[in-house]
Amino acid sequence: MLKKTILSVFTLLLSISFFAQNTVPDLKLKNLDGKNISLKELTKDKTIAFSFWATWCGPCVNELDVIAEQYDDLTDEGFELIAVSIDDTRTKSRVKPLVNGKGWDYQVLLDSNQAFKRAMNISSVPFVMIVKNGKIVYTHSGYTPGSEEELIEKFHAFKK
Repeated sequence: MLKKTILSVFTLLLSISFFAQNTVPDLKLKNLDGKNISLKELTKDKTIAFSFWATWCGPCVNELDVIAEQYDDLTDEGFELIAVSIDDTRTKSRVKPLVNGKGWDYQVLLDSNQAFKRAMNISSVPFVMIVKNGKIVYTHSGYTPGSEEELIEKFHAFKK
């Protein structure tokens, strides 16, 4: 009896963990203007790339800078990126000045309690994922020059 209970609990936890990693959670994050944005509504019937980053993460900022150089042309091709800052309460005040200073045209969401990051089991940034109709179809951790090209290529492949 105890073995069956333990096995059932383990199976339930495993299935919840699997589910949480393959779909976007039903969370609301604030944008830079303080407005709540629903992740479920945001990803409904579309393909979006999310880039998890922080102001203190050099590779994160480098990746977003490189994509920003091409972003106008990419949006004409249907590419949409949302930059999700994981800066906590100590550093989140740096986000808006950095974004404005860089001139990034991305929508930026604040995950200051890191609920979205935790739900996706992300251990480190930079981390990018492509979401199609609420389902995660591609992920990549880390950044090296040129990896943004793979992200863009994968995005267009999944957009079809």
